[in-house]
Amino acid sequence: MEVVRSREELRRALAALPRPLGLVPTMGWLHAGHRSLIAQAREECAAVAVSIFVNPRQFDDPADLARYPRGEATDLALCAGAGADLVWIPGVDDVYPPGFDTLVTVERLAWPLEGAARPHHFAGVTTVVAVLFGVVRPDRAYFGEKDGQQLRVIDRMVRDLGITEIIRCPTVREPDGLALSSRNVHLSPEDRAAAAILARALFAGRAAHDGGERSADAIRAIVRTVLSTEARADVDYVSLADDATLEELTVVERPALLSLAVRFGTTRLIDNVRLG
Repeated sequence: MEVVRSREELRRALAALPRPLGLVPTMGWLHAGHRSLIAQAREECAAVAVSIFVNPRQFDDPADLARYPRGEATDLALCAGAGADLVWIPGVDDVYPPGFDTLVTVERLAWPLEGAARPHHFAGVTTVVAVLFGVVRPDRAYFGEKDGQQLRVIDRMVRDLGITEIIRCPTVREPDGLALSSRNVHLSPEDRAAAAILARALFAGRAAHDGGERSADAIRAIVRTVLSTEARADVDYVSLADDATLEELTVVERPALLSLAVRFGTTRLIDNVRLG
């Protein structure tokens, strides 16, 4: 596995790799969810590249950026073990050269939910992903379903611009259902135990839908009722939206995304399941 840092090193390394090339974009502090993305890319592509870059442009709060966990040595060990051929670890100036003055935005899909909670977040995400795709030029890019809205925003961007193929991969969960996330490291032991309520609430909503419930308000109420049993859970939102447009539903008659954001102490977690 080759590790490169500058754009020039990256170009030379990419020229030696066979195609098709799969890319797994990450912000580091890798876990089993990232390993599953790399492993799937390894099965489907002739070569696999991983990017590790904590993107400052997608953080609305500088303190949140500062506390984002980092661990390059363990990240590289995971990448090697999962079968990556190349890891790009750029600095800020390698991604955003001096004078960088471009913003890539997706409109309506980026407005609700996380877009409402973090107004500049998705513009930062789509801009950095566009840069990564432009520099690496992958044939396929692999993303997990855990960040459901982000995945749909990125998928819309690449469909509109025709720049690569997005491969959606299942959320990887702990035995108690908690979705793997780099942010889980910030949970206290008490909050970590409490956070299992997220999956139980989502699964209860999905079970109601699978049992024939089609009222979106009723399904949202079921999720909120389960969440209310955990005193440590501070609910930001519970959403049941059209899977393609993210518009909130009244009746669930087509594929939908059931998602939520909940705080445990100072840590805000998101999760989702698809219905239909």
